[in-house]
Amino acid sequence: MHTSPPDQAAATTPSTLQGRGFYRQLVVRRQWILAALTLALCLSLCIDLALGPARFSLGEVIAALFSPEAVSPQVRVILWDIRMPVALMALVVGASLSVAGAQMQTILSNPLASPFTLGISAGASFGAALALAFGVVIVPAAIEYVIPINAFIMAMLTAFAIHALSLKRGVTIETIVLLGIAMVFIFNSLMALIQFFASQQAVAAVVFWTMGSLTKATWPKVGIATAVLVVVLPLLARHGWALTAMRLGDAKAESLGVKPRALRLEVLVLVSLLAAIAVAFVGTIGFIGLVGPHIARLLMGEDQRFFLPGAALCGALILSIGSVLSKIILPGTIIPIGIITSLVGIPFFLFLVLNHKKSAW
Repeated sequence: MHTSPPDQAAATTPSTLQGRGFYRQLVVRRQWILAALTLALCLSLCIDLALGPARFSLGEVIAALFSPEAVSPQVRVILWDIRMPVALMALVVGASLSVAGAQMQTILSNPLASPFTLGISAGASFGAALALAFGVVIVPAAIEYVIPINAFIMAMLTAFAIHALSLKRGVTIETIVLLGIAMVFIFNSLMALIQFFASQQAVAAVVFWTMGSLTKATWPKVGIATAVLVVVLPLLARHGWALTAMRLGDAKAESLGVKPRALRLEVLVLVSLLAAIAVAFVGTIGFIGLVGPHIARLLMGEDQRFFLPGAALCGALILSIGSVLSKIILPGTIIPIGIITSLVGIPFFLFLVLNHKKSAW
């Protein structure tokens, strides 16, 4: 009598078929969530474009987006030349910071890891403050890009310093997080020192920059930030399976063929690049890299195929909504976006700290 091979028989058991059906339902549900986030992001973008000193209806905004010749030149200039770079920068920076935070949390297995809490944002702020207060130029460049370049160089140096210290014998993942927090305090102290010696006008410029603002976004800056995001995302997606395995711990990931140390270095460089570019152009915007990934994780789980785009969409949506709130809280005044994100992020941060022992981390 003919019998099926063991693997074929196992493949057709009711429990296996039920498991496959459940997995397909899970995949479809996650795809629908990604679609819903995309639609919400488009709606938020349109609302952001409609708000300002001169308000437009959503119909006018959509007409200007798809048929610019159908609206007046004034509306076209306001939407495309003034508001569009700011609105798109919110999406790109939000996605960049959220992806950076998501992968930092993955490679460090710590729910509190983000560019903000590991000192990368603080390092960028210090580099920018040197240029704003004293005109210090780390790398000679065009005048209009001195501040972003200073911020970028210091952010990358901070990331490499953390990694170099992490290579010392006996250094654990918890120690790396503590090193990042130490960096935050060091740079905050240096920032206070700069403000003490700087002129009153320079202090005002430094304080405003550290609040984070999208108002100085331009098409070239949007292009650079978008290009970095477009390059980095596929590189991270290429390691999707390995990054998912990293959530099992270094030992189990290594048994599956992953090289945790090499992967951690590569991912740290990529996410530091994302965070550095974002902070360099818009200033310090805290907690996006903390809140966005956790929302994405609740919606998508740990599978990087869905978690990575989910984190990008959640971060972009949060910062876009923050941009909308910054315009409507005090009509006629645009509140710095960093203040909005901090007001939302601080309670969330405290919640994570208080519930850290109860979580699966």
